[in-house]
This record gives sequence, structure tokens and C-alpha cells, in this order.
Amino acid sequence: MSKKNGFKIIILLIALFLCMIIAITLGAVRIPVMDTINIIGSRIGILNSKIDLSKIKESNIFIVLNIRLPRIILAALVGAILASVGASYQAIFKNPMADPFVMGVSSGAAFGATISIVLGLNQGIFGFGFTSIAAFLGALATTAIVYNLARIGHKISTTSILLAGIVMSSLLSSGISIMMIFNQDELANIVSWTMGSFNGANWNQIIIIVFPVLIGLLFLSSLAREMNAIVMGEEDAQNMGVNVELIKKLILVVASLLSALAVSVSGIIGFAGIIVPHLFRIIFGSDHKVLIPVSAIGGGIFLLLCDTLARTIVPGRELPVGVITSVLGGPFFLYLLKKARNKTMM
Repeated sequence: MSKKNGFKIIILLIALFLCMIIAITLGAVRIPVMDTINIIGSRIGILNSKIDLSKIKESNIFIVLNIRLPRIILAALVGAILASVGASYQAIFKNPMADPFVMGVSSGAAFGATISIVLGLNQGIFGFGFTSIAAFLGALATTAIVYNLARIGHKISTTSILLAGIVMSSLLSSGISIMMIFNQDELANIVSWTMGSFNGANWNQIIIIVFPVLIGLLFLSSLAREMNAIVMGEEDAQNMGVNVELIKKLILVVASLLSALAVSVSGIIGFAGIIVPHLFRIIFGSDHKVLIPVSAIGGGIFLLLCDTLARTIVPGRELPVGVITSVLGGPFFLYLLKKARNKTMM
């Protein structure tokens, strides 16, 4: 990695930290920036004894530590997952519009969550409600079905897996619609979940997902060289000594597991996996050694900003974060389609 890109990554990390601090201060209760910094600093071992919180309201301390900080960290983690997974899918499928939605992962999670809501499974374990667990299992089951539908012998057909993902998404969306029609009492809960939210974020969720997420992101980053080779063409990649089919399977499994984790704690949030990788591909280039880590950081910033907008843009009400990402992502998706059409016509 060049010094220039290293410097840009440091700038991105600083931007992520500043966004987190600002996001904590905003909301129904405005909390001064210095109070926020002191509250967070008081939980850091070496600073604990040097920070005096006696002049800060107990309610503000509770809001920062138990409501906003876990929500903001969870939003950054989910954004990092969706963006880095989107960049990885786009590399192995050589399709600029590939993301967890196209693969059917999100629809599988929504289907599982809807079943849980309809059955009234409101309990949970270790901070995870059964709805989140059902969403995780639904996402994994859908990935397994899509993978088996697309597998031809020992190979995975890129075209087949995208088509299978789209078909599964349509089927599962139909199933969700049928359940909504026959369970009008749960309509609001189903719609709320399927539009994405970090309203129920808590520390237990973060503790459970943070290490698998970090390991998964490091694993995807470790395969950057192979992704670069596959983007150049599978035949060229094989000539360079890359086991293309094995690499595609590994990335598919890890990326799908990460996507399942993300949607299980946030609901469905669209377009983060498309917007962020393409934006940073323009800024940093197509080398996945750089693109995967910067997409992860940028995804965290993007979703953090969207979540902050979702809970502050309408006073007294909170919008689903999926609405904000769709408003931003829809036009960008159309731009990609137009760009692809122009390229075909040239």
C-alpha cells in the first residue's frame, strides 16, 4: 500500500471517529461535545481517574453509554460489513451491481424475521431476540439454496448464482407479502423490521458480532490479490496460479455469513453495498488491497450518517434507516445502469 493511500486511510479513520462523536451529541436530547468526550473517556482505563463527571447529568451519561454509543458502534459495524461484502461480491461476480440483496441474503433474513414476528417469538438469548436469530438462519438457508441452484458440478456459474438470487428474492418477498396479508396485527412490526433500524441496539449484540466481523473482514482483505486477479479474467487468474473456484466459494461463504450477521441485528438496509465500494473505487482505484479496507471504513461512515439523519431529520419521530439509504442509493443505482448502457452502446 502506498504512503498516499495510507494517509487517505488515516484521514478516513479520523473522519469516522469525528462522525461518531458528532452523532452521539445529536438526538432528541442534545449533549455537548465535551460532555460526550468526557463520558466516553471516563470508561477508558488510564483516563478514568482524571475525568470528573460530577457536573454532567446522570441522564446524559446513561443516554451516551447505554443508548447512543452502542447504536452508533453497531451502525458502523453493519456499514463496514455491507460495503466490504459488496466490494467482494462485485469482484468475484464481475458485476458492479452485486450486493447482499441481489444474492437473496437480505430477503432470506426478512423471511425468517417475518416468520418469527408472526409466531410471536419475542424472547431471546444473550441480547439477541428470536427475530434476529430467525433472520440469521433465514439468510444462511437462502444462501445455501442459491449456492446449490447455481452450482454446476464443482463450479459456480456467475450468471446462474445472480439469477438464482433474484428468483429466490422474488419468491421470499411474495411469501412475506402473503404473511402480511393474513397477519394484519403484525403489519407494523414486519414493515418496521424490513426497512431497517438500529433502534434496539445494545452492547450484547456488539459483543457477539464484533469478533466474527473483524475476523471476516480480515479474511476478505487477505484475498485481495486473488480478487484483483479474478477481476482481470478467470482464465488469466488461473494462469497466475489462483484456484478461482475455491476462492469464489470461500469469499461467497464468508461474505454471506457476514451479511447474515449484519441483517440479523439491523434489518434490511439497501444500497450501502453498492454506493460505498463504487465511490471509493473512484477515489482509491480498483486495487482490492486498498478497496476492501477503505470500503469497510467508508461503509461505517455512510451508515452512521444515514442513521443519524434517520433519527434527527424529523423532530419527534424516527425514520427507518433503510428509507434514507434507499433515497440516496436509488438514483446512484440508476446512474450505474445508465453508465453500463452507455458503455454497451459505445
